[in-house]
Amino acid sequence: MNKKDQIRALLKSIETGDPGPVAVVNEAQYIQHNPQTEEGSEGLAALFKRLSKTGPKVNIVRAFEDGDYVFAHTEYDFSTRRIGFEVFRFANGQAVEHWDNIQPRLGPNPSGRSMVDGPVEVADVHLTESNRARVQSFVETVLIGGALDALEDYIHPTHSAEHNPRLADGAASLKAALAPTADGARHIAYERTHRVLAEYDFVLCVSEGRLGGAHSAFYDLFRLEQNMLVEHWDTTEKVAPRHEWKNDNGKF
Repeated sequence: MNKKDQIRALLKSIETGDPGPVAVVNEAQYIQHNPQTEEGSEGLAALFKRLSKTGPKVNIVRAFEDGDYVFAHTEYDFSTRRIGFEVFRFANGQAVEHWDNIQPRLGPNPSGRSMVDGPVEVADVHLTESNRARVQSFVETVLIGGALDALEDYIHPTHSAEHNPRLADGAASLKAALAPTADGARHIAYERTHRVLAEYDFVLCVSEGRLGGAHSAFYDLFRLEQNMLVEHWDTTEKVAPRHEWKNDNGKF
């Protein structure tokens, strides 16, 4: 079983309570970056078995592999419906580190799209590194650097599918959302990129910044065709203040 399938089985076991897939995690070395999850207080098998009794629904919409990393786009229905990205780092055949970013499921957006629909299979198998570089350039130039006039250089002019629940397809909607107010403040302010993970034509960028002034994590998944961004999914989550953290590993 490859790493992607192992992570699919692990996440699905939240729903089923099956203890078997938890073996992919090296719990002795596991580093948890969800600030609101305690480390070592409860084994994953026991935790997932307890969660399964609440009747959760877990759907792994798409999953990708980049070297030692697996990243998955997921939808959950516990007591509320949520959309997430899960990132795992492997070492010596086991998962040893985990990050996530989860928000309430909203939408459909003005273009009628949900937060998770669209293609799930990779293509352009030889373009991983060029696509990674292209997304990193977009994030640094436009999202962090604020060069909004460069949007059209990156986003496909005639077919660009947007899955953010508050935006519509095309560059114009994103440009309006990113534009600073009259006093120069930015409601959506990307400040730093932490990692850019890629498999073929799908690229996930993990960034830090502020949404409405609140310290936030931005996870943006892009699909590319011929060096242009043609599809975008994302989640945004407020970073809990330091005094609320249940581990010391940090969100990023």
